[in-house]
Amino acid sequence: MEVGPRPMMHYRYIGLDVHRASISVATADADQPPTSYGTIPNEAGAVRKLMQRLGGAEVQLHVAYEAGPTGYVLYRQLHSLGIPCVVVAPSLVPVRSGDKVKTDRRDALKLARLLRTGDLTPVWVPDQEHEALRNLVRARADAKVDELRAKHRLSKFLLPQGAQPPPGVRNWTRRYFQWLPQLEFEHLADRLVCADYLAEVSAARERVKRLQAALKQCAQTTRQKTLIDALQAFRGIGFLSAVSIVAEAGDLRRFPTAAQFMAYTGAVPREASSGTRQHRGRITKTGNRALRHMLGEAAHHARHAPSLSDELKRRQKHVPRAVIDLTWRAQLRLHARYRHLCARLGPPKAIMAVARELAGFVWAVGQVVPEVASAA
Repeated sequence: MEVGPRPMMHYRYIGLDVHRASISVATADADQPPTSYGTIPNEAGAVRKLMQRLGGAEVQLHVAYEAGPTGYVLYRQLHSLGIPCVVVAPSLVPVRSGDKVKTDRRDALKLARLLRTGDLTPVWVPDQEHEALRNLVRARADAKVDELRAKHRLSKFLLPQGAQPPPGVRNWTRRYFQWLPQLEFEHLADRLVCADYLAEVSAARERVKRLQAALKQCAQTTRQKTLIDALQAFRGIGFLSAVSIVAEAGDLRRFPTAAQFMAYTGAVPREASSGTRQHRGRITKTGNRALRHMLGEAAHHARHAPSLSDELKRRQKHVPRAVIDLTWRAQLRLHARYRHLCARLGPPKAIMAVARELAGFVWAVGQVVPEVASAA
C-alpha cells in the first residue's frame, strides 16, 4: 500500500482586540497580507465556533491579544482547545511613527501582523490558583489604602475643631481610639459627622484584619509556601512583603538571570548610550509597581549594621541553611553598598540601588528553594 506525501501544515495568525462584549478579529496567513475578519461576541461559544471556522486539519492557529481588564479567561479557553495563545504587553507593542488612527479593526490587524513576524512581547499568565492568591493580596492592599483615607478624613475633621489628643497619646494607637469616643461637640451635626467618620475608620480596620487573616490562611496551602517562608529570612521582608513578592512575581525560575528579574521590577536605570557616550538616568519604572514598592521598603533596613534580631531568628528557624547563609551575605553586601552610595548619591538613590540588588538576592533564593519549580 502506497502512502502519499503528508500535507504541509499551514500556519494562520490571529489578532484579537478584546473588549467586555465584543472581539475584533483579524487573520494573517504566511504568504498573504493581514485581513480583517469582523467582530464576534465575547462569548465562549462564539470563540469556539470562530476557531473551528478558521482552523482545520492542515491549519495551525496562533492567537494573540493584549492584556487588559478582561483578564485571562480567553487565554485559558484557547489553551483548552489546544490553540497556542499569547497575551501581549500593551506598552511593548511596536507603534509606527506617524500612525495617529487607532480603531479596534486596526489594532487586530496590527496584532496579527506582529504575531506573524514574532515582534510581540508576551506577559506571564498565572494559573488560576496563583491568580486567586494575587487577587487576595491586592484586595488587602486596597483595603489598606481605604483605611488610610478614612483616617485622613477623620483627622482633617478634628483639626479645625481644635481636638488634640492628650500629651503622650500618639495617633491611631489603642489609647487614641479610647480617647476619640470621649470627644464632645456643641452641635449635633458635628457629633454625627465625628461618629460617622469614626465608624468608617473602625470598619476599614476590621476589613484589613479580616483580609490579612484570610491571606495567612491561604498562604499555608499555596504551592509557593516554601518560597514565602524562605523570603522571610531576609531582614526587612516579613510575611506580608514575602507573600506580596511571590504573588506579583510568581515562579522566580522563569527569569533566566537576576538582571532580568531586576528589570521586571522596574528598578533598573534608563540608558541612552551611543558610541563612546554613556548616559544613565532615573529608573525605568516599567515593571511591577507593587513589587518595586515592597523591595524599596525592605531596602531601608540596609541603613543599619548587619544583625540578627530575635524576630529574624524565629523566621529563619525552619529555613534551609543555604538560604540563611545567602541572606546573611545580603545583609553584609547591602549595608556596605548603602554606606558607599549614600555618601556619593544621597539616601533616596542609595535606597533604590540597594532595592535593585536586593531583587538579585531574592531571585537567588528562588533558585535555591526546590519547591519553586513545581509552581507555574
